[in-house]
Amino acid sequence: MTRPSPALVTRSAARALPRVPLLLLCAAYVLPGVFGRDPWRNADLAAFGQMLALAEGRSSWWAPALGGVPADTALLPHWLGAGAILLLSPPLDAALAARLPFALLLAATLALVWHATFHLARTQAAQPVAFAFGGEAEPVDYARAIADGALLALMATLGLLQLGHETTPELVQLAAVSLYLYGLAAAPYRAVRSRLAVLVALPLLADSGAPAMALAMGVAGAAVCFASRLEVVRRFAPTVAAAAAASAALAFALGGWHWRVAVPDAADALAIARQWLWFMWPAWFLTLWTLWRWRSYLSYRHVSVPLVVVGVALASNLAMGGSDRALLLGLPGLASLAAFALPTLKRSATAAIDWFSMLFFTLAATAIWVVYLSMQTGVPAKPAANVARLAPGFVAQFSWPALAAALAGTLAWAWLVRWRTGRHREALWKSLVLPAGGVTLCWLLLMTLWLGPLDYARSPRPWVERIAALVPAGSCIAAPDLSRANVAALEYLGRYRVDARAGTGLGECPYLVRTTRGPAPDVPAGAEPVGEVRRPTDRDELTLVYRRRARP
Repeated sequence: MTRPSPALVTRSAARALPRVPLLLLCAAYVLPGVFGRDPWRNADLAAFGQMLALAEGRSSWWAPALGGVPADTALLPHWLGAGAILLLSPPLDAALAARLPFALLLAATLALVWHATFHLARTQAAQPVAFAFGGEAEPVDYARAIADGALLALMATLGLLQLGHETTPELVQLAAVSLYLYGLAAAPYRAVRSRLAVLVALPLLADSGAPAMALAMGVAGAAVCFASRLEVVRRFAPTVAAAAAASAALAFALGGWHWRVAVPDAADALAIARQWLWFMWPAWFLTLWTLWRWRSYLSYRHVSVPLVVVGVALASNLAMGGSDRALLLGLPGLASLAAFALPTLKRSATAAIDWFSMLFFTLAATAIWVVYLSMQTGVPAKPAANVARLAPGFVAQFSWPALAAALAGTLAWAWLVRWRTGRHREALWKSLVLPAGGVTLCWLLLMTLWLGPLDYARSPRPWVERIAALVPAGSCIAAPDLSRANVAALEYLGRYRVDARAGTGLGECPYLVRTTRGPAPDVPAGAEPVGEVRRPTDRDELTLVYRRRARP
C-alpha cells in the first residue's frame, strides 16, 4: 500500500511566482553573453567555424569540412547556425547571427522544463495531502508553484551556465531532451501535443549528435509508459517506441553513429564525483531528498519520468569517461525532480540554503565589483596588477551600457535578499529564489563588468592578430596539426585560406603554421622560420610560423 503523500502544502504556499519578475530573471540569465564577444576557444569556436564555412560555401552542407578536413559533426545544429548567418549577416556580425537561435533554444529549454514539471505535478500521486478541514493547495496552483521551483532549480544549476550559452550542438540536444520530457509529462493531458513532441524530440536528439542517448531515452520512456497505471499513458507507449526507432534509423541514414565510449577507471572516479558535485549543484542535493521522501512513489510518473532523463545522462557521462556535455542533458530531469523536494523540506534546510546563497553570491558579486573598479580606477591596485599579469596586453575599456546593466542587476539582488529575509516565508518556491538569483547575478556581472578581460583571454583574436603581423592577409596557410578551433579562428578572424589536411609539408600553400607545447620541432623541408607567436594568456602553447624557402 502506498504511503500518504509527504507533501503538506497550504493554499497560501502554492501561490505563483509573479510573472514579470520571473520573466526579467529569465532574460537576465539568457541574454548576457549573447552580445559583444567573439566565439570562445574550443567547442564554441569550432562549431561556429563550421557554421561559417557552410554559410560561405567553403564546405558542403551534406559533408561538412573545416580546412579541407571532413568534420565528424552533427548536421542539424550546424545547419541552424549557418542558416541564421545567411539570413542575418549582414547587417549583424556572423558570430552574433549564429548565436541568436541558440539563445532562443536556451529560452525554449527553460519554458519546456516549466511546462513538463507543471503536468507532472498535476498527477494525483504528486498532489499534497488533503487537510481534514480544508485549506490545502488547489491542484493547478500547486502544480504552478512546483513548476516555478523547477525553473529556478534549472537556472541555479552551475553546469548550465557556460555550456548553455555556447553555440554548440549540445544546446540543440538540451532543447530536444526538454521537449521529450515535456512529451512524456503531458501524455495524460495533451494527447496530440505530447505525441508530436516525442516524435520530434528523439529524432532531433539523434540528428544533433546523440543517437545512442536518443535510443536509450526512447526505450526507457516506452518502458515507463507501458508500466503506467493510466490507460491513456499505456496507449502512448507505442508512439515513444516508434520515435526511438525513427531516431535510430535517422542516425543510420545520416551516418550519425559515432561511438565515443571511454569507460573510466578507478583513478577517474574521484574526478567524476567532483564533477557531479559542482556541475549539478544545488539540484543534486534536492533530487536526493526527493528520492528519499518520495521513495514509495518511485514508480509514479512525477518521479519515474524525470528519472528516465537523469538516469540515461548519468550512465552516458560514465560511459564517456566523465563528459560534461553528456551530463548537461540530465539537467532538465534533475531540475524537475529537485522541485518535488520543495513541499517536503524542513524550515532548517530552507534557512541553510538561503544563508549559504546570500553569503556566497554576495561575496562573489563583491569580488567582481572590486576587480572591475580596480581595472577602471587603479584602486585598489593589486587586482588590476593581477589582471595585467594574467592577461598581458589587455587594456580595460569603459562601457556605460555594461555598467548600467551591472548596477541594475546588483540593485535587484539587494532587493531580492531583502524580500527573502522579510516575512515572505510561505511561498513553495522560496528556497530556490536566492540560488537562481545569485547565479544569474554573477553571470550578468561577468558578462558585463568582466567581459573585456574574459573575451581577451578566451577569444583567439589576439593570437590571430599576432599571426597577421607575420602572414599577409588572404594568404594560404598549411595547418596540418592545428585543432579545429584554431583552424576556425584563422578562417574567421584572419580570413586566411587554411589547408588542415594531414601532412608535414607546406603542400600548395606558401605558409605553414604549427603549434606545440614542448620543444620546437625541426624546420620542415623546403621551409624557413618566419617567427613565433604565443597567446597572451597561454604560456605553454607555442605557435611556429614558416614560409616556403625561395628557390635559388
